[in-house]
Amino acid sequence: MAQDAAGAVGARVSPQVDSLIRAAQGGDQDAFERLVRMYDQSVLRLAMNLLRSPEDARDVYQEAFLRVYRNLHTFRFDCSFHTWLYRIVTNICLDQLRKRKVRKEESAVVETADGPVDRMDTFEEEAAHADPERSMWNQQLRRRIEDALGGLTPRERMVFELRHYQGMRLRSIGESLGTTEEAAKNCLFRATQKMRSVLGDFV
Repeated sequence: MAQDAAGAVGARVSPQVDSLIRAAQGGDQDAFERLVRMYDQSVLRLAMNLLRSPEDARDVYQEAFLRVYRNLHTFRFDCSFHTWLYRIVTNICLDQLRKRKVRKEESAVVETADGPVDRMDTFEEEAAHADPERSMWNQQLRRRIEDALGGLTPRERMVFELRHYQGMRLRSIGESLGTTEEAAKNCLFRATQKMRSVLGDFV
């Protein structure tokens, strides 16, 4: 996971961030905007990695900072601002994933002027002529992974992606989800078992 101005998850608030938060809590609009600029890329990157949709990621980005603006006065400096912010982002992403579950996940096929197109195919077009066999294998693997992820509960998917795509430690994942490290570990174990079951001979 990128180590930017946000710092390591779980670390205490840095003096610079501390002063910006206190100023923003006091109504300083410029301080709040500077705070947003410090974290905007990490929030957008996290949302994109968790939801795999630019549109949904932008929605989460806007909703997250709106919630930060409305609730910044409740921040008590008993954890890092980064952890507090990630908790907001992951909660919104969880809501999005639950909505997808209700909709039985979005179809990978989209209608275009030239007829139905599988979105997964577009990722492989450039490499297809170079190594058709490898391209086909990669495409099958990607679809199988998407199927496997779709079979997880929203919380299992969240923990799995935070661990394997964001590289977060289980303790930090627990903090971000408002639970314990042990609960996050158990959730990751269940998710991993389900993924292995679906992926079968691919792993």
